[in-house]
Amino acid sequence: MKVLIDIDIPFLAGVIEPYAEVAYMKGNEIKKSDLSDVNALIIRTRTICNRALLNGTPVKFIASATIGSDHVDLDYCRYNGIFFTNAAGCNAWGVVQHVMTALFTVSHLKNLQIMGSTVGIIGAGNVGERLAGTMEHFGFKVLRCDPPVKKMLETGSVSEKSVNQPERNHLSSADFHSMHDVIKASDIVTLHLPLDISTRGIFGQECFNIMKPGTIFINASRGEVLDEHALFAALGKLGALILDVWAGEPDINRKLLDAADIATPHIAGYSLEGKINATVFSVNSFGRFFGFSELADFKIDYPVSEELSSFDDMIEDTREWLFKLFYESYPIFDMDMKLRSDPGQFEQLRAKYEYRREISESLYHEISRKIK
Repeated sequence: MKVLIDIDIPFLAGVIEPYAEVAYMKGNEIKKSDLSDVNALIIRTRTICNRALLNGTPVKFIASATIGSDHVDLDYCRYNGIFFTNAAGCNAWGVVQHVMTALFTVSHLKNLQIMGSTVGIIGAGNVGERLAGTMEHFGFKVLRCDPPVKKMLETGSVSEKSVNQPERNHLSSADFHSMHDVIKASDIVTLHLPLDISTRGIFGQECFNIMKPGTIFINASRGEVLDEHALFAALGKLGALILDVWAGEPDINRKLLDAADIATPHIAGYSLEGKINATVFSVNSFGRFFGFSELADFKIDYPVSEELSSFDDMIEDTREWLFKLFYESYPIFDMDMKLRSDPGQFEQLRAKYEYRREISESLYHEISRKIK
């Protein structure tokens, strides 16, 4: 058996080797000719797995160490007996940390009074629902939009307890609203949508037209769910713009880069914990598929993280305290400045990113108790 692995997937070197012949390549350089004797692929989003790449090859297993699947032709894989899996939810808390840090950083810089605001979350899946719960604990009013989840809850096609997260147990279909209603009522709008045929370009001019003046807009999902031309036309209406994802990556829109208050190169989910989770999920799936029980049970323990030094230093201004706390764990402007100084290094900045440590779910609960 031969396995081809994206060389930029961390913590994976040497893990599969006792069970198969392994080769490593840059994900965006993998070609059909490289797969003539490959049975399994472990990749990231930079490898486009479609008929052009896979047809006539012996590939029967693909694991993507990412939360997305838009880089894989799922219909082709299904019809040709190729098993596909991804690492859904692996970096959800990392994205929550990114959004919270960016939001409180921009509110600090522009003196925006955000505490108690209404937050519209478009896409309440693994990431969006964790963000929703966190912001509710922090005293924000949250409006959710996720038509597939709403429909499942309405029809009872799945139980309310089995939709993505246990923390959603208390929700019903009535807790989900139309995108129009969410955008119109929100002071902060943040996108957490998967990219597929139904979401590509879904957030366009009509959405920006109904936004409140001064709305903070965040996209940390996929660049292509957003009509960037419509966004650019609406810039004067926004209170702040936070972008982590861009259409056409790595060739990003330089005008939007200049316009954004906080800009990062698609690293919202690049936490150490998220990367460990993604690798573990991929190895476990590989082990289960090919019958290697040791790999099916493979795990990597998280290193012990440092305590946040500012956690006990509570100040009267809750917003400023939260800015200080989040920024200590994730100095987001370091990457913002690197991207602005050389946008052409988009991919290199991602590949060489020093994975940050997440704020844990339990610590979010401690923080929320402290500010109440």
